[in-house]
Amino acid sequence: MQDIMPTWVGATAKQIARGVRRGDVSATQVVADHLDHIARADADLAAFRTVRGGEAVTEAEKVDEQEDLANLPLAGVPVAVKENTPVAGLPTWNGSAAVRTSVAEADHEVVRRLRGAGAVILGVTRMPELGLWALTDDETGVTRNPWDPRRTPGGSSGGAAAAVAAGLVPMAHGNDGLGSIRIPAACCGLVGLKPGRGVIPYQLGADDWFGLAEHGVLTGTVADAVVGFSVLAGRRPDKLVPPSRLRVGVSLRSPVRGVSPDAPNRDAVAAAGRLLAAAGHDTVPADPVYPTALGLKGIATWFAAAAADVQAAGVERRDLQRRSRRHVALGEWAQRRGYVREADRAAWRERSVSFFGDHSIDLLLTPALAGPPPEAAGWSGRSWMANMKANIRYAPYAAPWNIAGLPAIVVPVGRRPDGLPVAVQLVGPPGSELLLLGVAGQFEMQAPWQRHAPGYPRVGTGSPAAA
Repeated sequence: MQDIMPTWVGATAKQIARGVRRGDVSATQVVADHLDHIARADADLAAFRTVRGGEAVTEAEKVDEQEDLANLPLAGVPVAVKENTPVAGLPTWNGSAAVRTSVAEADHEVVRRLRGAGAVILGVTRMPELGLWALTDDETGVTRNPWDPRRTPGGSSGGAAAAVAAGLVPMAHGNDGLGSIRIPAACCGLVGLKPGRGVIPYQLGADDWFGLAEHGVLTGTVADAVVGFSVLAGRRPDKLVPPSRLRVGVSLRSPVRGVSPDAPNRDAVAAAGRLLAAAGHDTVPADPVYPTALGLKGIATWFAAAAADVQAAGVERRDLQRRSRRHVALGEWAQRRGYVREADRAAWRERSVSFFGDHSIDLLLTPALAGPPPEAAGWSGRSWMANMKANIRYAPYAAPWNIAGLPAIVVPVGRRPDGLPVAVQLVGPPGSELLLLGVAGQFEMQAPWQRHAPGYPRVGTGSPAAA
């Protein structure tokens, strides 16, 4: 029996692709459904910077005209791209009118791969200026968390997370320099994988944030995360095999002295430990040793990455947002003083890889966040210090693994008392992306999470999800 829906909004990427491939629905109809939903819902969320209405419909028609859809893992799937990644025919905003580049003549490689898999690009999603902050807003709008519009969806892939959590798209592209996929995934109850270094071509900005940044996707299900990761990595989608008896280290230790996880985040790690045990895995205490110098040099690298991107773009510091100007100035100072060195990053990478062997563990489990998402507000007009404190206090756990170049994933595991999602982070050694996804799949099977925020589209009875 065919799966026929009045609307395909709320379906997963895998459900949509399957429906398009077997002729249950056209890519054109799927895209039209999602464009209608964006038109109704995004005024309240400000997830998108630009929506490609007519262009997206034309591209969907081209998907429908293809004779062989069988080899398109994302056939007809509406996807959003983060606005710092070139999409042909659109400016590359980089979160700021001051840093916006001219209309791109060609797609970035990851966008090319998405299109090659049959995806239709509906538009580009908002981010904070230069991707520097875990708070997404600018003078034209404040991006809001669909779970609670008074809260931020995180950042810097904040628009991407809001779009998926509200069902505006089933999958959104993001990138992660110091947590920019995982932090918004945790804020919005999504799956967010940061691949390890070199698995997916990055090629953005002056120097890929000194090698810290990676591309990835945000999704509502692990199955969609597997497909999205495989497409961006240039692989055929893998079928996940549930991993058997792993030894997982568990740590609540914060990378930032004086910042510790609140009770809901501690409880989330305990809940994840129970899920691991139920899946047949062993858990043991294993605290990474985060050197004080790592935090200082990591922050210096964050500053310097901003300065390098501004220099490469030929932008005057005075044209940036208030919070970004000082950040860039400190980056220029850190560069002059020689505080940003590859040798320091390499030493932490070596130490991080050795950590797994030294503790005889396969993966590391940590909180995803230390506290709830901050308020959704005009952070772009506030001081640099206010932004720094907000970022560090609620989201300290992601950055070390960018510096180490290791894969890490965020997975929802329940709700906070206030109803917002709560999540955990799993970190693995080089090459463990599919292992991380496999464990995330075990979490999802045992304790399925709500894929969309309350009040936003759900797949009803008679839909592909119920089939």
